[in-house]
Amino acid sequence: SHLPDIYDWVSITDEKQGPLTGPRFRRLKMGAGHRLDAKASGVLVLGLGHGNKLLGRLHACHLTKVYTVGGLFGKATDDFSDTGKLVEKTTFDHITREKLERILAVIQGTNHKALLMHSNIDMKTQEAYELAVKGLIRPMVKSPPIITVIRCLQFTLPEFQLEIHCLHETQQYLRKIVHEIGLELKSSAVCTQVRRIRDGVFTLDDALLRTHWNLQSIQNAIRDCQLKVKTEIEKTLGPRDRSVLHKTDTEVAQAADS
Repeated sequence: SHLPDIYDWVSITDEKQGPLTGPRFRRLKMGAGHRLDAKASGVLVLGLGHGNKLLGRLHACHLTKVYTVGGLFGKATDDFSDTGKLVEKTTFDHITREKLERILAVIQGTNHKALLMHSNIDMKTQEAYELAVKGLIRPMVKSPPIITVIRCLQFTLPEFQLEIHCLHETQQYLRKIVHEIGLELKSSAVCTQVRRIRDGVFTLDDALLRTHWNLQSIQNAIRDCQLKVKTEIEKTLGPRDRSVLHKTDTEVAQAADS
């Protein structure tokens, strides 16, 4: 989609010509990383200027994202969310935290097998051991959604909250997971919240509140993230392509100054 021109009008004084007024920037390119849909919230990474190149490199790292996902037992809707059209109501008194955690363990085990398959790694090799130690076992190409960790944070019937670590997901996929958990527990469930608390190297601590959407805060945020962005790109892509390292240094510096 087309991004509108962004103008920052300034007034300066030239000794010979007097006051001058004009645009400092004619256009500032902005791109988004992994999207959040209209019903989700949390960490959304944006790239400004040269930072758009870094978004591409981070995308190539296939980093894990972390969500907190809220659920409500006892009803099902047409879009798996609590605001969707009601499809049915069910009982839920028989559900316990222990039963829920058994289902979560099955989901995680099934996804672990998928992770190894799509990572295309022989787990008997030294390379696989070293990647496992570094936490680098993950698909380095596009794959179906994969959940690496899923655990229960809170359980108070009919409500529950999960923490989900995943790759290549959509927020709607996470809502469907909540729906399927309800079915596995011989009930039904809808998703009440999807909140991303980590996107790769970025966490909620890095996020800017709406009240901090100003030039100085944005520049500070970019500079504060420089080192960890560079480190992650070098750690993940470095062994595969040493030529990206010099480019990364340049692009990180340009992103902070753009």
